Amino acid sequence: MKKSMPSAALLDNRACLRLSGEDAMALLQGLVSNDLNRLTPDRAIYTTLLTPQGKFLFDFFVHADGAALILETAGDRLADLERRLTLYRLRSDVTIEPVEPAPLVAVLFGDGAAALADLPAEPGATREADGLTWTVDPRLPALGVWLRGAPEDVRARLDAAGLELVDATDFNRHRITLAVPEAGSDLIVDRSILLEAGLDQLNGVAFDKGCFVGQELTARTRYRGLVKRRLVPVELVGASVEPGFAIMAGEVEAGEIRSTTGDLAMALLRLDRLGGALEAGGGAVLPRPAFWQTDLIERLAETLEQEKG
Repeated sequence: MKKSMPSAALLDNRACLRLSGEDAMALLQGLVSNDLNRLTPDRAIYTTLLTPQGKFLFDFFVHADGAALILETAGDRLADLERRLTLYRLRSDVTIEPVEPAPLVAVLFGDGAAALADLPAEPGATREADGLTWTVDPRLPALGVWLRGAPEDVRARLDAAGLELVDATDFNRHRITLAVPEAGSDLIVDRSILLEAGLDQLNGVAFDKGCFVGQELTARTRYRGLVKRRLVPVELVGASVEPGFAIMAGEVEAGEIRSTTGDLAMALLRLDRLGGALEAGGGAVLPRPAFWQTDLIERLAETLEQEKG
């Protein structure tokens, strides 16, 4: 079968902070869930900043920029992230400032996206050329390649590559299919727990790095097997839902709808209800785990086999 060319989408809700100064690396290393020692000029990382109680606050990519760090995150959370980091800065030698002028971010996704960017399909693989930064998604290479730079340069590069420019909703569907959560819709501030979102499997947590904000609950959740719910893609059959709708297993609440697109949604589901009949919005809710969610695929298969037996 002939493979299709990658598509590209422009994302209007991305922005960047620059952290510079002698203490920038040490400050961030003590705060975030991933290990900044994994960061190199040709390798970006994905990480999160949590509350002291281990609940989600922010997520972002971290790029090396000489002696400085570039944090790429959701544009509507940038000011809040800057304020939070400033609170932690105290007397450290760290300057925190938005990247100006604001870059444009696009994402290339589909077969051959990494090859088109001249990068290996490895998490966080990065290269800079002609003022543009190309990065294979640090969470899951199958999600695509991020392109960041001056707006006119990004648009010119996409035109030169002959890529089909699609609406961001097409990328959103691709993202949900791959079970990669998005802050604000799937990752809820002050509520979400990293392991329920699978971020430990998506290269977002380093359990061997030592302390970070919220580390105690994150580690306890892992080592005591306390994960009872997971984010998983679901197919909606005859269901009319919105984010926040309850998913029911008979009379028992089994989960909650998060982000949606057409007949597909991301849902936070109770693991003990995975494989049973689920309903929301007057229709069926069918779990469709992503390829990397092997534990959920196996659990679902076992449940269905038991029902057949």
